[in-house]
Amino acid sequence: MTSKILISDKIADEGIKLLEEKGHEVTKAWNMSKDDLPAIVDGYDVLVVRSATKVKGNLIVNAKNLKIIGRAGIGLDNIDLEKAKEMGITVVNTPQASANSVAELAFGHLLALARGIVKGTISLREGKWAKKELKGVEIHGKTLGLIGYGNIAKIVEKLALAFGMKVIVVRSRVYDRFVSLDEMLPQADFISIHVPLTQQTRHMLSTREFNMMKDEVMIIDCSRGGVVDQEALYQAFISGKTKAAAVDVFEEEPPGKHKLLTLENFYATPHIGAQTKEAQLRAGVQIAEKVIEELEKLK
Repeated sequence: MTSKILISDKIADEGIKLLEEKGHEVTKAWNMSKDDLPAIVDGYDVLVVRSATKVKGNLIVNAKNLKIIGRAGIGLDNIDLEKAKEMGITVVNTPQASANSVAELAFGHLLALARGIVKGTISLREGKWAKKELKGVEIHGKTLGLIGYGNIAKIVEKLALAFGMKVIVVRSRVYDRFVSLDEMLPQADFISIHVPLTQQTRHMLSTREFNMMKDEVMIIDCSRGGVVDQEALYQAFISGKTKAAAVDVFEEEPPGKHKLLTLENFYATPHIGAQTKEAQLRAGVQIAEKVIEELEKLK
């Protein structure tokens, strides 16, 4: 049975080829304005997205014939899951495709914070030799607190242990390992966040939690914008509670002239955790395979 598949965010050519080889009709619409998608979505059986397309509001309401939404990536916060369930639409994603890439970025941020790598580069570009000012810390023997224990966090844990760190993992509603958040916060020298954005995790690190942390704690957030209350993070910098932080995500993306970006020891990347050749190839192929699998069930 031939199905009509709308791909609104670019995925790997190899994934598109898999769908076409199965005889499905694929529309490549990633250059189309997102505002125009609600007018055409009812003509399709499958919608494939990454993070740019927000499958909410008119887009999902108008998707009366949609059977499957495929998310090439991990997070599902750009999809109205309750509405999809109500409409009988199956939602699939690729939680393992970018795990290595995101974990490596998170650990890269950790090392950059510990040794002032970004500050060192900027100072050299400004013609300065800031050797005395750039006294870092070894991560060997330090405690890393992991919030979440999914595919990404498990890889971060392996990297940390290889560097001689002690790792403690938070037990929460989803991830049942080791300690509670309140037990971890006073112990960790570094904290790395790896949970999805849900009603339960929104602002799970806010003023109360920052006040419980060690002085001069370092924060790494490669999860989803909104898990960390970024106003509270800013205030933790101002008070001296937080020594440094590195994030790949913001509550609003792009963040514009966010005041966190004015802080010397705040490092950031523009949500590039999954932006590697390898992760994008895996995500494209895996989402195609999952869509094909779900379509086979409908026969």
